[in-house]
Amino acid sequence: MPFHLRSKLANVFHTSSHGGPDRQVQVAYFPNWSIYQKGYKPEHVPVQHLTHILYAFANIKDSGEVVLSDEWADRQIKYDGDQEHDGAMFGNLNQFLQLKKQHRHLKTLLSIGGWSYSGSFCGMNDAAKRQTFIESAVKLLADCGFDGLDIDWEYPQSDTEAQAYVELLSGLRCALDEYGQRATPNDPHYLLTIAAPCSPQKYQILKLKDMDKYLDFWNLMAYDFSGSWDQVANHQANLYGGAISVSKAVDDYKHRGVPLNKMVLGIPAYGRGFVGTGGPGQPYRHASETEGGTYLYKNLPRQNAQEHFDKRAGASWSHDGNELISYDSPEAVHAKAEYIKNKGMLGAMFWELTRTVRSCVRWPLHWVIWIKAKTTLPTLRVCIPTCAPRCLFLRQI
Repeated sequence: MPFHLRSKLANVFHTSSHGGPDRQVQVAYFPNWSIYQKGYKPEHVPVQHLTHILYAFANIKDSGEVVLSDEWADRQIKYDGDQEHDGAMFGNLNQFLQLKKQHRHLKTLLSIGGWSYSGSFCGMNDAAKRQTFIESAVKLLADCGFDGLDIDWEYPQSDTEAQAYVELLSGLRCALDEYGQRATPNDPHYLLTIAAPCSPQKYQILKLKDMDKYLDFWNLMAYDFSGSWDQVANHQANLYGGAISVSKAVDDYKHRGVPLNKMVLGIPAYGRGFVGTGGPGQPYRHASETEGGTYLYKNLPRQNAQEHFDKRAGASWSHDGNELISYDSPEAVHAKAEYIKNKGMLGAMFWELTRTVRSCVRWPLHWVIWIKAKTTLPTLRVCIPTCAPRCLFLRQI
């Protein structure tokens, strides 16, 4: 797309990035494959409760070029109301552009990588491939009307790759700033974020302080602490205790130079199951026989299962006498909302929207933490709508 057309698109659809780390944010990932088996479309996203949508995922070619991973879903499928005209873009991305026109607070970011595509990040050690990545990523942002980029590299394995990550972020920040000055000089700032690990084994490799200079905020992947790879059944997203926890990760990031007001706490919208176990910390026979050993949040707790919450661990689970499923109950989410507020963190992130699908379209999220931007946040009230008994809304009152 010629620059003058990209610039016009940017001016129409780029929503203001003013506010930065002094505002609370509410972030959620929208995976482009959601329109298939789950039938979850952009129209189902509760945009009134979100500030940022991370569109997942773009892929990376061996050359370093960033490309959309599903052109049909991303830019070709036609939704009701789509009209043919020269240069028209359809698909999910056009739907999000229309949503941004209706909800001017909303920002969309293109998320690049993710678990499936992260193998291609190994090429970032090469300066030429890194430059190709930067140029193609910013071009996609311009062509598709995004407000920023989110990098999900899972995970750098060496000091060399950690340094390449810093240089990649530095180059992206410079390229985004240059593009913003040309395309939207009245509001030139485009966002740059990453999905950040919470396992000490993963984040100790990263050069956190050096990376922070280029980032608007960090989306902490505070889930999958335990799973089928472990010897015992345990919590997958506990606030406290154990070798991996939310509090340990947050404290370590802070001590290594990442401000609390740039950290966004990730919350899982799914559960991880362990069959043949007596409870947390005990052996199990095998992971639950579901996709990836996980359950959609809408299906929890399961029939005949009792829900538990451990205040000391800040963790919840259900157990039916045989199967333990670790997930964040309303009580656990409330505890995390209080943690975010008390720590002065930037907000919350959810992985991911489609895992919260309900038959009641009015409440497609099971819970949303809505924390408005104020220096001192008031008490949060838990409000559970009758049409969706597992929906949890934590609102400022």
